Amino acid sequence: MTKEIKNNDPYKLAGVDIEAGNSLIDKIKADVGATQGPNVLGNIGGFAGMFKLDGSVKNPTLVACTDGVGTKVALAQENNNLDTIGQDLVAMCVNDLITCGAEPLFFLDYFATSALDVDQAALIIKSIAAACKDSGCALLGGETAEMPGHYVGKNFDLAGFSVGIVDESKIINGSNIKNSDAIIGIESSGPHSNGYSLIRKIIAESSASQDEINSIVSMVLKPTHLYPELIKEILQTIKVNGMAHITGGGITENIPRIIPTGLNIDIFKDSWEMPEAFKWLQAQGSISDGDMYRIFNCGIGMTLIVDQSLKQEAMDCVKKSGYEVFYLGNVHDRDTDTPVTYL
Repeated sequence: MTKEIKNNDPYKLAGVDIEAGNSLIDKIKADVGATQGPNVLGNIGGFAGMFKLDGSVKNPTLVACTDGVGTKVALAQENNNLDTIGQDLVAMCVNDLITCGAEPLFFLDYFATSALDVDQAALIIKSIAAACKDSGCALLGGETAEMPGHYVGKNFDLAGFSVGIVDESKIINGSNIKNSDAIIGIESSGPHSNGYSLIRKIIAESSASQDEINSIVSMVLKPTHLYPELIKEILQTIKVNGMAHITGGGITENIPRIIPTGLNIDIFKDSWEMPEAFKWLQAQGSISDGDMYRIFNCGIGMTLIVDQSLKQEAMDCVKKSGYEVFYLGNVHDRDTDTPVTYL
């Protein structure tokens, strides 16, 4: 007699659980729906998300950014701390988007895993939805993919992209930056989502006590700050000539990306104190100051470049929103081959 096969779903036997995917949609419907206003057409579960432009911008220009969380995901997994990793994903996209003066409209995520853990995925998407709401944009849709054999064990990865809008006449591209402009630094919450391959290596090789390691892990897993609402408020009253989101490449590489040819910048090293987590990483990893400024944000998550006459007003606006702010440096037109000088 032939033995009966209890589970004859060939896809499930291959490692992909369609029913788990359907269960996830049920779990996240309310969280996703809470981010969606009247501009969103249709419901979750369709083949595409639809967002209706309402004509509030005179000369609309769409802006798009995409990013991932990188190996911060691995550190979060290793320490069973996935509650806010979705915020990191949203932040890395919308914080790029706002640097040209745009406001986020909507966000889509891509969650790929070896085997779908519905509760884990729902927790992450809940964090994505909350971050979208805090950034003033809709979670328009996303994709969840099970890929056993490609992702190993319980591994997963996150990617996403955001789309925003800006009036063409109000685009900020750095072209108005000039000699003597002030550079303002806005605090980060930690390394945000950059440098984690090195961070994980330093932690793994450290001889520090477990309590000390746990403390550092807690610091570096803090979710990335969401800057859209802050920047929106600043732009309502202050003319900003340029903005730089301090991501991979640190202060050294990101600010020069928006500086016009012929100009360079001074950064005042004493204008802010490097947070404890960065000091620990530098000491444990024997990292030079130059490499720290090139790899990590070192406590500065976003920078604004404004006319000197607007410096204090801009700093006061940042403080009013509850962020620490620093007079980070100046723009110069002196003749030098070095784009950034640390003083």
